[in-house]
Amino acid sequence: MTDAEQALWKLLRRKQLDGHRIRKQVPIDQYIVDFCCLDARLIIELDGGQHSESAADSARDARLQSQHFRVLRFWNDDVLKNPEGVMQVVLKALEAKP
Repeated sequence: MTDAEQALWKLLRRKQLDGHRIRKQVPIDQYIVDFCCLDARLIIELDGGQHSESAADSARDARLQSQHFRVLRFWNDDVLKNPEGVMQVVLKALEAKP
């Protein structure tokens, strides 16, 4: 895992988000997503600069959304510099189950 993924995992693991179980490196369809809460159908992806305006990421998100998953994407820098803000967005998304 990258530094950003390790930092986020420390915040997500052990049901620290109101009891939601988050898993890391989850295989879904032909992809392996960074983090996922299966009950909430929420995927959390962390991206570095190589993902800027990526057509492959857009196609991947569309495929996952067609399977009724919601996809949150954060820049690695956001996780490392503003972990509290990232966690607020994740918690809000978890509370808004589809």
